[in-house]
Amino acid sequence: MFHVILYEPEIPSNTGNIIRLCANTGTAMHLIHPLGFTLDDSRLKRAGLDYHEYAAVQEHPSLDACLNRVHPARVFACSTRGRRWHSAVDFHPGDAFVFGPETRGLPAAVLTDCGEDHVLRLPMQHGNRSVNLSNAVAVVVYEAWRQNDYAGAL
Repeated sequence: MFHVILYEPEIPSNTGNIIRLCANTGTAMHLIHPLGFTLDDSRLKRAGLDYHEYAAVQEHPSLDACLNRVHPARVFACSTRGRRWHSAVDFHPGDAFVFGPETRGLPAAVLTDCGEDHVLRLPMQHGNRSVNLSNAVAVVVYEAWRQNDYAGAL
């Protein structure tokens, strides 16, 4: 229904948690190289439990290669530099959500390419830096899925 794109993820346990989330929500997952770990990392496997076989995970050498292969309906970047709440968007099947690496976020060029209206942020208390990557992905994916009546859910 949706696409989660992790741009150069660094922490294997976050990616493992996101694999599990994607498996349970029917969301395709895309990993943009370079990765900060290998896909056989024990921390990745532990966090994802046995959901790896249920998740549609693809690797791509670059964000452009991913977008050219997937052709998402729309692309939304998720960043603390966004001005629009994630809940202010009407999400549609085929939308893609791009999240940056844990220590530095998405590069300015990616945010510019998406356009200001497609850079989303999560609300949080003033003075805080960011929400954990796997939590941020869960908030956005579940909001998008909720808006689409949890299509495919039991």
